[in-house]
Amino acid sequence: MHDYATSIVLTAEYSPFMGIEKGAVLQEARVFNDPQLDPRKCSQVITKLLYLLNQGETFTKIEATEVFFAVTKLFQSRDVGLRRMVYLMIKELSPSADEVIIVTSSLMKDMNSKTDMYRANAIRVLCRITDGTLLTQIERYLKQAIVDKNPVVASAALVSGIHLLQTNPEIVKRWSNEVQEAVQSRAALVQFHALALLHQIRQNDRLAISKLVTSLTRGTVRSPLAQCLLIRYTSQVIHESATNTQSGDRPFYDFLEGCLRHKAEMVIFEAARAITELSGVTTRELTPAITVLQLFLSSSKPVLRFAAVRTLNEVAMTHPMAVTNCNIDMESLISDQNRSIATLAITTLLKTGNESSVDRLMKQITNFMSDIADEFKIVVVEAIRSLCLKFPLKYRALMNFLSNILREEGGFEYKKAIVDSIVVLIRDIPEAKESGLLHLCEFIEDCEFTYLSTQILHFLGIEGPKTSDPSKYIRYIYNRVHLENATVRAAAVGTLAKFGALVDALKPRIFVLLRRCLFDGDDEVRDRATLYLNTLGADGQVVETDKDVQAFLFGPLDIPLVNLETSLKKYEPSEKPFDINSVPKEVKSQPLAEKKAPGKKPTGLGAPPAGPPSAVDGYERILSSIPEFSNFGKLFKSSAPVELTEAETEYAINAVKHIFDGHVIFQYNCTNTMPYQLLENVTVIVDASEAEEFSEVASKALRSLPYDSPGQTFVAFEKPEGVPAVGKFSNMLRFIVNEVDPTTGEAEDGGVEDEYQLEDLEVFAADYMKKVAVSNFRSAWESMGPDFERVDEYGLGPRESLAEAVATVISLLGMQPCEGTEVVQSNSRSHTCLLSGVFIGNVRVLGRLQFGIDGTREVAMKLAVRSEDESVSDAIHEIIASG
Repeated sequence: MHDYATSIVLTAEYSPFMGIEKGAVLQEARVFNDPQLDPRKCSQVITKLLYLLNQGETFTKIEATEVFFAVTKLFQSRDVGLRRMVYLMIKELSPSADEVIIVTSSLMKDMNSKTDMYRANAIRVLCRITDGTLLTQIERYLKQAIVDKNPVVASAALVSGIHLLQTNPEIVKRWSNEVQEAVQSRAALVQFHALALLHQIRQNDRLAISKLVTSLTRGTVRSPLAQCLLIRYTSQVIHESATNTQSGDRPFYDFLEGCLRHKAEMVIFEAARAITELSGVTTRELTPAITVLQLFLSSSKPVLRFAAVRTLNEVAMTHPMAVTNCNIDMESLISDQNRSIATLAITTLLKTGNESSVDRLMKQITNFMSDIADEFKIVVVEAIRSLCLKFPLKYRALMNFLSNILREEGGFEYKKAIVDSIVVLIRDIPEAKESGLLHLCEFIEDCEFTYLSTQILHFLGIEGPKTSDPSKYIRYIYNRVHLENATVRAAAVGTLAKFGALVDALKPRIFVLLRRCLFDGDDEVRDRATLYLNTLGADGQVVETDKDVQAFLFGPLDIPLVNLETSLKKYEPSEKPFDINSVPKEVKSQPLAEKKAPGKKPTGLGAPPAGPPSAVDGYERILSSIPEFSNFGKLFKSSAPVELTEAETEYAINAVKHIFDGHVIFQYNCTNTMPYQLLENVTVIVDASEAEEFSEVASKALRSLPYDSPGQTFVAFEKPEGVPAVGKFSNMLRFIVNEVDPTTGEAEDGGVEDEYQLEDLEVFAADYMKKVAVSNFRSAWESMGPDFERVDEYGLGPRESLAEAVATVISLLGMQPCEGTEVVQSNSRSHTCLLSGVFIGNVRVLGRLQFGIDGTREVAMKLAVRSEDESVSDAIHEIIASG
């Protein structure tokens, strides 16, 4: 017994292929040429060759050819096992066209053999290695094989058809009648493969697919596998067809509901999942699916429990009330041996639980957390965060739970997820601020991650001074100066200085602590301490004469870091100090790649701006050099180039909209793509009949436009000052064409006047808004104050999804999304988006948008706007109301 157990262990640890080399195996392949073949030995060599190929070993052309010819000699053996290995080897070698001819006759002979195993495998190999020419020769045999009485042969032909459809679709489509007949087969696999092939043949014909589904849903499908396929095809048809508006019935829903009573578990689950994934599914439609999934939760099969709880978890995102009946069953799964099932059960319960069940769930989760991996813990933490935002009165229990698990062992991503959750709760639940900050302070006492420590210290500097007793955090912060690495010490110094600047009672104490930091061993720490001491003043009071420095050091940073980095790199040390106000606040999004062919793109200022500061500065320089525009004032914003011609046309034209307080200039970037033409006196005739508030005041023509040399022409319009006027402008390119002699390159005399119609150009409300980010939206929102806040609610009508509605509003307003709030979670029913920008007239604007979507896809939005000007807040609401 002991020897047997030992042999089992050795077999598990030892691989028969360990250490084999290609050269040695190729030598062994010479056994294929022996007069008396040894099937067992030949099979072993082929197995080694297949192993090498599947491990990524490559054979040279000569090696592959020699092996192929040697393998073909094995067709003379009558051993069934060896013949199957030969089929596999030929498929893997993928012989070239001239080599295929050698083996074709043997394979065709096997395809007509009386041995069904030979026939099925020969069909698979032939279809794998053959080309279209040979396929037409064997097409008749393949059609016969599809309707063969032996299911192995029929399935082989059908699967081969699925593969051939990718390379020879016209030939395979001629097999429709035979495939249709195979769909009626009593063999489960044949029916499954036949239905898959028939659907692929008709997949581009929606009417044909609808007819196929209609005919098969009447009960002619017996195979559970084929039934699962049919359910998926039915879901596709339902998605593409509309619900009956009079009766409210959904086509084919009765079929899906009927499948819930099928005897095969896979069919029941497939139908239940299909119902839960229906677009705009109602509670009435969900009920039967939820019922069968609830039964699966108590199944003895782990795969069924996992499938059911995962589906219910997804349903809980959009219909939490529909899943509440399953809560008792899911609570029993918290102790499931399969940790994936337990994690899904926990997160589903957190989504569907009510306020009274929170405490009970927390007790169960506490014991559960120590048994699962970090990736599962992160999912639970995110679910707890959502639950706390849903029931803010339960913040104490949930915050204590997060604090406890924060002190336990775990990796960086797990700890970061907990810290992020606590930060969100502090920001969104005012009552949780003080306890949450204390939990974070306690965590950094033992935090081993430098990044998390610095981020927590930065957050403390923002939120700590706003609490009722800021002094209780100083001890935790100052301890970091003594006990941490240089990076954390430097962050702690900055946080201490913020407390000193924002809390009058703490200034003398902070001053003393910062003086101690002057003796630190790290240059960064000493430099920061010196800077903050100079700013606070020798007596601990903030210096009143340097408001800009105070705002930069202690206020929210409303400058995009990429712009600050670019400006600092361009700054050359001199007697003039770096001016923070010179950094552009607008965020330039990267334009989409031009659709022009190489050599036909507008270049220079006509091309998409390469970087935020240089692009704006470049436009401003070129506009200020034109006398007609010199009195328009300071340029507020320049848009990304708008294409006015299709790709590969005679002339490549795009336009940039330059926005001033009382004017708009259209810069038309032109490229002549005709090699033997010279364009002269190039202008754009603009019709502003659909832009009533605009009147043309100036234009500048382009004197000459040679081949493939970009140039610009301008048209300026006056508009009401400070008003976000909108309108549509039609454009006609007008020029004189001169033919160019290809031999001399000189233009001929006697040019002809010509015109070229361009696309319309529109000025939108978003053109009057700069995208300006803020690093801390909450702080910026509170500092803006409610004096000029305007709040209103809007119905946005039916939308495909909540994400589409959010993207549409962001595009309409032209503002910068903050803190990643432009991203909407899939299947989310509500969402909050934070926007920031600067409106024309350099007026800062902040927007808080709350979206909601109901079962009929109707989207509602609540918009709160704060700005520095009452009229601007009203203007933002007018944009939404008119958009």
